[in-house]
Amino acid sequence: MKISQVVAPRTSEVVEVDDPQPRDDQVLVEVVASGVCTSDLGPWLGHDPGRPPVRLGHEMVGRVVAAGRDAERWRPGDLVTGLGGEGFATLAVMDAQAILPVPAGIEPAHAIGEPVADLEEALSRTGVAAGDRVGVVGLGFMGLGLVQLVRRHAPGLLVGVDPDPARRARALRLGADLVFAPDELPEEFRSATGRRTEARLDAVLEATGVTAGLTTAGSLVRPFGRLCVVGYHHTGDAVMDMDLWYKAVTVVNGFCPDRTRLMVAMREVLDLVAQRRFSYAPLVTHRFGLDQVDDAFAAMHRAGADFVKGVVVP
Repeated sequence: MKISQVVAPRTSEVVEVDDPQPRDDQVLVEVVASGVCTSDLGPWLGHDPGRPPVRLGHEMVGRVVAAGRDAERWRPGDLVTGLGGEGFATLAVMDAQAILPVPAGIEPAHAIGEPVADLEEALSRTGVAAGDRVGVVGLGFMGLGLVQLVRRHAPGLLVGVDPDPARRARALRLGADLVFAPDELPEEFRSATGRRTEARLDAVLEATGVTAGLTTAGSLVRPFGRLCVVGYHHTGDAVMDMDLWYKAVTVVNGFCPDRTRLMVAMREVLDLVAQRRFSYAPLVTHRFGLDQVDDAFAAMHRAGADFVKGVVVP
């Protein structure tokens, strides 16, 4: 089989290795699509060439080739998605209890279960109800996914915030009612005092992964509202705005370390995909071959106006 591995900063190579063998509770899949995730950007940008190569790609869709003794409910030819790893490859193994079938009639690249399951699981703990005024700060892949997921809860108002006009335009097409650049937010949305609090938001979902975005998100939440931190804040310190404390805001950690909860969320999202109530079609903007993994990460890092999500198709 072929697999891409990071050998130095911003440098990957495709190598030939032995085919992996599934354990009793695993399946072997032919990888047909693997999403490029922001959480893998750090290893790609800064890998130490003196250390062993790193193999990335956990947002997988694959076609079952073989199943272990305890995974016989899966048959060769089944198209599945789930929680995986080392997916920038032609073959990979996946745990049989961490995969689900791809809905019939859906293109594999439009049925990647893992990233949207993360969003749905975080949203399920934020408590968005019909009629709520909801904000999404950061309108990249995660933010635009959240716009779609929030929309089905019938919010009274759905506001998107991002400095990029192309991203704001996409959010409007996907169901946002209003969009703003961070420095153009009306005063009634972001006042830190008690004045005009009726216009501030019941729930805000932060999807930027940077402190400035977190600050903007916190400023939008009303007293006793909810702030869900969905963005990847992997390095340094995320400074807490003490105004959240004095507003009695509930802060929700959008990260979920529990596979069972993620699989429940993934099943919900794949049902939405099957019903055409959630679509990857406007989100997957770039496709790359296995020998173009560096191009995929570079495109994500640049985050140009035409980029939302890249997928590697071996």
